[in-house]
Amino acid sequence: QMQLVESGGGLVQAGGSLRLSCSATGRTFSMHALGWFRQAPGKEREFVAAISGLGISTYYADSVKGRFTISRDNTKNTMYLQMDSLKPGDTAVYYCKSLNYYGDYDPRHYAYWGQGTQVTVSS
Repeated sequence: QMQLVESGGGLVQAGGSLRLSCSATGRTFSMHALGWFRQAPGKEREFVAAISGLGISTYYADSVKGRFTISRDNTKNTMYLQMDSLKPGDTAVYYCKSLNYYGDYDPRHYAYWGQGTQVTVSS
């Protein structure tokens, strides 16, 4: 079973950028659609972005469209989330997840979540 570990979070000022990474173990990385989710304090976990197994298709939540870019390098078993023009509202713990299928963006469909990586955007 593929294991995913998030990294790259930190503290940044509004308008700044961060790049998150999601590293995976296992030999079937390219077979899996992947997604980024986030959970802010006191709020439900929400979908952020998704990418298909070969990286051909991507999809974004409206709240991050045009500011965030999801990508993957299947030779390195790693997925990325480039976050630009960050806003205080982007403050959350960010999680990467192997999707049940490309298009299944409902976080309630997933039972197990890793530790995530904290992103804090100051105003």
